[in-house]
Amino acid sequence: MGESVRRHKQFVMQLMAQSEGFSHADRLQLFDLIGELIRNLIPRYRKLSESGQIELSTTPHYHPLAPLMIDFSSARDSQPDVTLPEHNIYPGGHGRVAFHLSSAITSHTQRFNEEPSGIWPAEGSISTALLKILAEQNCHWSASGEGVLVNSLRTAYPDTSLLDRNSYLYHPYRIAGEAEQVTCFFRDDHLSDLIGFEYSKWFGRDAAENFVQSLERIYHNTPAEQNPVVSIILDGENAWESYPYNGFYFLDDLYSLLDNHPFIRTTTYRDYIASAENSENITTLPTLAAGSWVYGTFSTWIGDKEKNCAWDMLCAAKNSFDLVMQSGQLTDEEKILANRQLASCESSDWFWWFGDYNPAHSVASFDQLFRKNLINLYHLLKLPAPAAILEPISKGNEQTEESGAMRRSS
Repeated sequence: MGESVRRHKQFVMQLMAQSEGFSHADRLQLFDLIGELIRNLIPRYRKLSESGQIELSTTPHYHPLAPLMIDFSSARDSQPDVTLPEHNIYPGGHGRVAFHLSSAITSHTQRFNEEPSGIWPAEGSISTALLKILAEQNCHWSASGEGVLVNSLRTAYPDTSLLDRNSYLYHPYRIAGEAEQVTCFFRDDHLSDLIGFEYSKWFGRDAAENFVQSLERIYHNTPAEQNPVVSIILDGENAWESYPYNGFYFLDDLYSLLDNHPFIRTTTYRDYIASAENSENITTLPTLAAGSWVYGTFSTWIGDKEKNCAWDMLCAAKNSFDLVMQSGQLTDEEKILANRQLASCESSDWFWWFGDYNPAHSVASFDQLFRKNLINLYHLLKLPAPAAILEPISKGNEQTEESGAMRRSS
């Protein structure tokens, strides 16, 4: 149960106080409450969006690592010596990314009665090629991590010092070229990671005051002509389970402090872009070094033997998919099922888990699930699965205990 439910639903309070010995009727009532909460989730978010209290972005539908699907070599923007898969490119990657994006926008529009203004790409992974696709789909903003901006500035201005973050981080950018209509924001990695990893260990009020003081320092140390915008972006579903009471006291104090602050204002990207006074703060970036919000690179998803092996397996399956789709052997319904199964196989999360820095038990589960998904794709294509798919890709690390669900940016 979310913290607001625990605090405002009398029935939930009674169950928590009881703590054990729940009757069949208790469980049925709890089951009904869960159904009610889930059923009202989309209407609740739609109402908040319509009121302007929040802005809803979307993400390419099955969470693909889009820049890599478009071009494996984009990984070399931030890691020039990275080892890439044996396949030179993911077959038809540009079209697949466009499919994931279009599918997400359609789903979003159906649920919230408007197209999303912005796209948060999976893992904050962006490239110039991806931004062009976003522009084609009428996207107005996107976002990534501070490391991507730093790598891009170093590429564009190799002789310029980047020691003063206040001079470059706290305003949005447009990338020169065909994607110039997409405004890019880059998160403050330090402040975002404080919420994601550190403040859960603090007393809530102390953490909230520390955060606001950090914002005040940014304001006072940013060039006077700027109207600085500080982007706080994190895995919103993961951080709060580490906080006492799901972060209730930290968040309650934080929003109270912000609501009463003399010069700090909360905003959404859509509203920030729409404000005429902010248009002069948008800077043109000559080039974009492709990367993600994790280390500013794609190293979490490509580059080592096991991750590359998984990409090669997926590439082989995609080649088979293309041949069967062109052959006319499948009915329209069978094509839809195969296409949906391929989309599941294209998720970035499979590649995240391969590697010896994740715990063996988690790696084994995701390894098996990835290969089962590939096997099912071949089954839907009416083809035998290659024997190599039956063998595990990665074993993980027996000594690692962390779940790997969240990763610091640097």
